[in-house]
Amino acid sequence: MTSKYFDKLLAEISKTGKPNLEDSEYISQFFIPINSTRNSILEEQDKIPEYLYFLNSGFMRLFYYDQNGEEQTTFLCSQNGFIASFSSLINQTKATENVECITDCELLKISFVNAKQLVDKSEIFKNFFLLMFEKSISLATLRANDLASLNADQRYQKMIDQQAHFIQNIPLQYIASYLGIKPQSLSRIRKQAIK
Repeated sequence: MTSKYFDKLLAEISKTGKPNLEDSEYISQFFIPINSTRNSILEEQDKIPEYLYFLNSGFMRLFYYDQNGEEQTTFLCSQNGFIASFSSLINQTKATENVECITDCELLKISFVNAKQLVDKSEIFKNFFLLMFEKSISLATLRANDLASLNADQRYQKMIDQQAHFIQNIPLQYIASYLGIKPQSLSRIRKQAIK
């Protein structure tokens, strides 16, 4: 495994356990490096998702079209993160969201079929994928709780405190949608925060 593409993924996997040489070889065997341009949609709403993506560089999001045809962002992803329409991928049902590159992105992708093979072959990958999917569920639950319990100013302040890199690199309309705020309201909140 000589490609720099795999170094960050290997480092993430190493946080859950020490991969052996065979585990490392599985990464280059099963994960496919791709480059994708800004605004590319990699998986579409209402289609069964095929891949899980690991983000080497760039920013991505999950979003869906609501009944009014407006985009609603449900998940933001940055370097060293995984992204997919997670529950739809696991259950192999039609996705409720689109997977989009917000910026130019350098990615590794693995098919659902190959991910299942890896889980069968390697205890390290079994534990890693389990933790990764648990984290995705936890983040979705946390966001739902924030939307229910925090006001708009508090949600924005929390993002500044914990995920400032999103605010610095992602268009404001996506930030507003993710935080459940109208873009004009977010502009007002930002102006007040600067004062």
